[in-house]
Amino acid sequence: MVPAEFLILVSLYVLIAALLLDRLVGDPHSPLHPVSLVGKCIAWWGRPARYPARFQRAAGIFFWCITVFAFAFPFFLFYTFAPWFILLIGAPVLLKCCFAWRSLEDHTMAVVRALERGTEAGRKEVRMLVSRNTSSLSDEHILSAAYESMTENLTDSIVAPLFYYALFGLTGAAVYRAANTMDAMLGYRDERERLGWCSARMDDALSFLPARLSVLFLLLYFAVRGRFTPSYRVMRRDGRNRPGFNGGIVMAAMAGGIGIRFEKPNVYSIGDAERPLGGGGKEIVRAVRAVTVMAAIAAGGTLILLGSWINSMGI
Repeated sequence: MVPAEFLILVSLYVLIAALLLDRLVGDPHSPLHPVSLVGKCIAWWGRPARYPARFQRAAGIFFWCITVFAFAFPFFLFYTFAPWFILLIGAPVLLKCCFAWRSLEDHTMAVVRALERGTEAGRKEVRMLVSRNTSSLSDEHILSAAYESMTENLTDSIVAPLFYYALFGLTGAAVYRAANTMDAMLGYRDERERLGWCSARMDDALSFLPARLSVLFLLLYFAVRGRFTPSYRVMRRDGRNRPGFNGGIVMAAMAGGIGIRFEKPNVYSIGDAERPLGGGGKEIVRAVRAVTVMAAIAAGGTLILLGSWINSMGI
């Protein structure tokens, strides 16, 4: 039997190495990236025209299960059967594939730099991040779209994968990444609604606790900076202004703590514009970094506690 202490050390090493790897190299753009491969799989089966309308929900449930299994099972096999020296190299790479910290900053800053060249350049760049019509967005709305994406993805791309890694290892992180990718591609109220119904509901369920952890970390961060009250107030007031019950509370806590307003024209407004987004953007980046560090510490602490409990039970 492998000692629990060794498993804890390996799990902590994988967590730390994956975070460092992400900061050093970011998210490589490769057709062989596991998330890119699962995206191609979803694109193949995620076409409503392939199925009669009455079978689309059933097809969505079936292919959700197949896609999650196909993506996560290799992670399980690798972590379970790979020799330790290969595990120490490959496991951080696989975990890094399940979250995206640096790329959130890179994509957001690309919009900011494009906007410096002109409004049209900013509109073109922000299309890479959001599904809304960007053709008539003002400079402030372009920045809002970019920083909204960054804030919402704080849960989807950082906190949730680390949360599921701490509880269920590489397999847990992979399951979440596959589920979130399916929601990102299919979870819309258009012709994909029936086919993507399962993807949207499962992402809501899997993101429920991580979203509230993200809010807790943000409130702790803003409490240290003397902004707990406005962050909490806006979170309570505006957390449900945005459709869905996960992303809005995180965006509201961020908006209140920074003192900015997120706004999607004719859809929702979150926060009070105490300062323009151009001035508050750097504070959003700092807050995301702080929450990432807190989430990593919490994940590491969870690994230690679970390992100690398993050891005490003699499992």
